Amino acid sequence: MKRFIFGLVALGLLATSGGAQAQSKKKSGGSGAGYETAIGLRGGGWSSGLTFKHFLSGKNNVAFEGLLTREYQARGGRLTLLLEKHLPVSDFKGLQFYYGAGGHIGSYAGRYYVLDGRYVRGKKNDFYYAYYRDDRNYIVGGADLILGLEYKMEDLPFTVGVDYKPFFEVFDGYTGFYNDAALSLRFAF
Repeated sequence: MKRFIFGLVALGLLATSGGAQAQSKKKSGGSGAGYETAIGLRGGGWSSGLTFKHFLSGKNNVAFEGLLTREYQARGGRLTLLLEKHLPVSDFKGLQFYYGAGGHIGSYAGRYYVLDGRYVRGKKNDFYYAYYRDDRNYIVGGADLILGLEYKMEDLPFTVGVDYKPFFEVFDGYTGFYNDAALSLRFAF
């Protein structure tokens, strides 16, 4: 279902960018992306929260992105810092492909979980549940990659982006590799 929604968003993004070519030309910022700084919201499969993107000085189209997100399944939060290289898509004005890497640090809360212990009593099968609660907070850290498409609306100060952000994480001595995809809407200034 998430892949279907991701595909619809990408298709809509491409369709709207084609119509924007016929509109009047407007000067873009020095970054080549049409803006210097943007702040907004990011909604993803694993995490959602705030996103901040700022292009570094120069004409090299390199941006710094910071994400402050809430983790749904891990009951915690994460701060992610990324460095991204933006490349314009030649046929679509305002559309940028970007890739990058970075790292994150966060804190996750323990879990409330059920352990099912089954036993046999007499002629009837019975079972019982044992409930456990882990109240500890865990510090996590890891490395992130990002691939995405971003469209800067020509006549409006907004950007719409879709991204795929796989990440590697170390959590209480365990390691894991996770995939996250998201939709971002930012106000550009």
